Amino acid sequence: MTLPSPQQLRYLAALAEHGHFGRAAQACAVTQSTLSAGILALERQLDATLIERGATKRPVFTPLGLEVLEQARAALAALEAVSETVATARDPLSGTLRLGLIPTIAPFLLPRLMPALRSTFPRLQLILREEMTERLMAQLTEARLDLLLLALPCDCAGAEIEPIATDPFLLALPPGHRLAGLAEVPLGALSGERVLLMEDGHCLRAQAQEACGLPRGMSSSGFAATSLHTLVHMVAGGFGVTVLPRLAVEGGVLGGTDLVVRPMLADMPGQAVPARTLALAWRPRSPRAAEFRALAQAIAAGLE
Repeated sequence: MTLPSPQQLRYLAALAEHGHFGRAAQACAVTQSTLSAGILALERQLDATLIERGATKRPVFTPLGLEVLEQARAALAALEAVSETVATARDPLSGTLRLGLIPTIAPFLLPRLMPALRSTFPRLQLILREEMTERLMAQLTEARLDLLLLALPCDCAGAEIEPIATDPFLLALPPGHRLAGLAEVPLGALSGERVLLMEDGHCLRAQAQEACGLPRGMSSSGFAATSLHTLVHMVAGGFGVTVLPRLAVEGGVLGGTDLVVRPMLADMPGQAVPARTLALAWRPRSPRAAEFRALAQAIAAGLE
């Protein structure tokens, strides 16, 4: 039996990723005819139809094609792991590392993190991707990313997790607000306040609701922000209060406003202070797991 070649599997994975024969060919540095011929040859080898050939320009995978695609991605990841194992043994934390970050971490951590990483790991080349958690997890599973920097809790089942640091939540409010005079704000004091949150799909929304005991169904009277900067400016405009990670506050998200922030206190003894956890996530059994743990330690040190 003739086995599929790695190149054929790459063509198939690229077509799924880009959803267009031309862009997939460009990503693989081949002509469109070469990519199409490679996928057609793969179908003939397998004696199976993987792609529907119809009127639509966007490639549509058959049910069997989707199964083969999943196996192709796993096979390519396994092949990459062979090279990674050798490279890791030869020179740890060097070469290319594809790192995904969520939007509520990336702009506030990277300015302080990148100089430290360049100094500590001068041979490490980071390729960064900023997306929401769900998309990052999909790209990690598909071996399009090597490592993720996320905030917990989140839906990251199937990944290996290394916690880095606790990131407490702070209450942001106008200087004249009734709670602004308190050094620390009890969670119970938020009752009756209009708490502005991120829109659905951002893990920070669920994290803030869970950590601060906010109702899951709250909609902030129809308002939901797509970024922390939007939240800040809505609070500055007098539309309510919001909950921000300390990382974002230290990263300058309040710039250009006169908002104040206050720590929040748990209502009951033994109850955790409202916070999220920064963590790295990678595919299970990755040959670079020891490297990733060392990187987690370096990031934690940079946050101290």
